[in-house]
Amino acid sequence: MRAIWKGAVSFGLVSIAVKLYSATEEKDIRFHQVHREDGGRIRYKRTCSVCGEEVSYDDIAKGYDIGGGEMVILTDEDFAELPLSTSHAIDVLEFVPAEQVDPILYNKAYFLEPEGTATKPYVLLRDALLDSERVAIVKVALRQREQLATLRVREGVLLLNTMLWPDEVRKPDFGFLDEDLKVRPPELAMASSLIDSMTGDFEPDAFTDDYRAALQEVIDAKVEGREVVQPEEVEEAPPAAVDLMAALKASVERARAARGEPAGGGAAEPTPISAARSAQKKAAEKKATAEKKAAKAPAKKAAEKKAAPKKTAAKKAAPKKAAEKKTTEKKAAPKKAARKTA
Repeated sequence: MRAIWKGAVSFGLVSIAVKLYSATEEKDIRFHQVHREDGGRIRYKRTCSVCGEEVSYDDIAKGYDIGGGEMVILTDEDFAELPLSTSHAIDVLEFVPAEQVDPILYNKAYFLEPEGTATKPYVLLRDALLDSERVAIVKVALRQREQLATLRVREGVLLLNTMLWPDEVRKPDFGFLDEDLKVRPPELAMASSLIDSMTGDFEPDAFTDDYRAALQEVIDAKVEGREVVQPEEVEEAPPAAVDLMAALKASVERARAARGEPAGGGAAEPTPISAARSAQKKAAEKKATAEKKAAKAPAKKAAEKKAAPKKTAAKKAAPKKAAEKKTTEKKAAPKKAARKTA
C-alpha cells in the first residue's frame, strides 16, 4: 500500500506521527468508451459553451451558479483565504460510545500506521480505546476539505472513518409515514418467526460478487475466443402475495430450507453458505474432541500410576495385619490358662 497522507494524531498533549492509507478498494470491472468499428478510445474535449473554443486546464476556474444565468467565479486566491487547517493534524475532540454513531454517517475508511518513534503512543491510544470501548471523534483536513471522522480499532490497527456532516443526510419524506397502518399480532409473530429462522452470525467471506465473477467470465471468454456458456436461468420470484400471513409462512419455510433445516416433513438441500458453516462447525467439534482426548490421556496414565503403589501397599499391609493378629492371640492364651489353674 502507498501512503496518501502524512500527519499526526493530536491526543491531548500527545502527538502521534502517522501515515494514512486507504483501507478499502473498489473491485468493479471498469470499461472505456470506444469506437465500435475499430476500438479506438473516445476522447472528450473541454470546450466553452459560449465561444466554442477548447479550454486548457490553466484557464479553467470554479464557478457557482446563483440562478438566472449568472455565475460567480472563484479563483485560487479566494480558496486560499478560507479558514481551512493546512496543518496535517487529526485533532481528537471527544470520546463517545460506538453505538451512538449512526452508521449512515460513515463515508470512507483509512488505516493509520505509526511513523518513526510514534509506535509507543500509537499503541497506548489503541489500547486505551479498546479498554474504554469508545471511539474518538476527530477533525481532519483531507483533500482540501475539513471533515468529521472517528478513530476506532480494527484488527490491532487504528482506523479513521470520515463521516458526512449531519446536514448532508437526507430526511425521508414518504407518504406512507403519515398513513395509519396497523399490523395484526399474528402477522408480527410470523414475521418474528421468519427473522428467527434467518438469524445467524455475519461472515462476510461467505458472500461473493456473482455479477463481477460472471462478467469476468464473459471477458475471459472473449479473450480466449471460446464460446460463452450461458448461465442457467434463475427461477423468478413469485408475485407479491395478497395474503400477508401466507407470504410470511412461505418465507419462513423457505428460509428454513435454505439453512438445511427440516421443512414440510423432510430435510432440505443445504445452500453453499449453510453447507460451509456446517462443515466449519463439524471440523471445530472434531478438533475439540481430539484435543479433549489428548488432554485426558496423560491425566489417565498419571492416575493409574498413582493408584498402583497404593494397591501394592494394601497387599503388603494385609500380611502385616495378619501377623499382628496372631501375635496378639498368642499373648492372650497364657492369661486364660492361668485363670483356669487358679
